[in-house]
Amino acid sequence: ILDLEEQWNHAKNDPEFKAELQNLSTHYAGRPSKLYFAEGLTKHLGGAKVYFKREDLNHTGSHKINNCLGQILLAKRMGKKRIIAETGAGQHGVASATVAARFGYPCVVYMGATDVARQSPNVFRMKLLGAEVRPVTAGHGTLKDAMNEALRDWVTNVEDTYYLIGTAAGPHPYPEMVRDFQSVIGSEARAQMLEQEGRLPD
Repeated sequence: ILDLEEQWNHAKNDPEFKAELQNLSTHYAGRPSKLYFAEGLTKHLGGAKVYFKREDLNHTGSHKINNCLGQILLAKRMGKKRIIAETGAGQHGVASATVAARFGYPCVVYMGATDVARQSPNVFRMKLLGAEVRPVTAGHGTLKDAMNEALRDWVTNVEDTYYLIGTAAGPHPYPEMVRDFQSVIGSEARAQMLEQEGRLPD
């Protein structure tokens, strides 16, 4: 974990890392995502103007790709040979499998058995992308249990394995990394609101 922290501290201030992430975000993930004025919902609510930040239009269908692109670049810098991830509904698993395939890494996704049964389309997508999906039966078979199994794998195989955590959880520096990689949403939304409305929301 100290090696990860050191690599992260270097990467977040490295112009080459930032440029590569920006290039992938634009040309691979499809950023910036659109800011859409929801005219019908605005009218229905009868007051505030409602806008949607359309992260669902990103490659892989969610905001999860933002974090995954940043972390896969860290894995590459660290010389890791294998990617593991946890997922609940499957969106982070799909994004992790996608970036692993893009960079030629084998990928194992831990997913609670309960979630595997509920989210079969995302399980299919992960497998289609070449990932191995490992159902976790411990506990309630949900995200917390999947994360525990992924952590067990990681501490056993830390020399060659990168754990691509999908949410602002886990040991430092993961929460900070996820926050920073996802901050692109707010930065874009701010600029887009100024462009469309000439001001920021109340």
